[in-house]
Amino acid sequence: MAVILETERLILREFVIEDAPFMLKLVNDPSWLKYIGDRNVHSIEDAEQYVLNGALKSYATLGFGFYVVVWKHSQLLIGTCGLTKRDFLDIPDFGFAFLPEFTGKGYAFEAAEATLAYAGSALGIKELAAITLPLNTRSIRLLLKLGFAFKKSLFEDREQLDLYRITLKSSI
Repeated sequence: MAVILETERLILREFVIEDAPFMLKLVNDPSWLKYIGDRNVHSIEDAEQYVLNGALKSYATLGFGFYVVVWKHSQLLIGTCGLTKRDFLDIPDFGFAFLPEFTGKGYAFEAAEATLAYAGSALGIKELAAITLPLNTRSIRLLLKLGFAFKKSLFEDREQLDLYRITLKSSI
């Protein structure tokens, strides 16, 4: 498992199949279901396939993906943060999700800020999108704090999503 980056309190590393129990818990958390949606992951086997066909496939095909956020203090897996490429967007998409007991403590901002810096400097990405439901006020606040700007509302699968964008600093 490759460590992608470290912050003061966190490690962001690539997912491995052994992270399936964590993924099962995360994608079935009520806030994930409310704001991201049901991914039909209801068993360890489903979670293994979700990791395999999601993050692991993304690393192989895109060179980036969503990463596990590990709390250094305890080595607990507390969330995910990273990038993907959605068919309906012209640029990579940034996203994050954390277990409820780790929200409101600054971990999402810390992981997100480091991920954006990594995307710009290590990956050479110039611009990122982020999508969220209009009612997800906590995510919207974080996106704005990171420097994302609202661009427009769009509809995907008959659901309204708000599109945000940010231009990244690059050292490449």
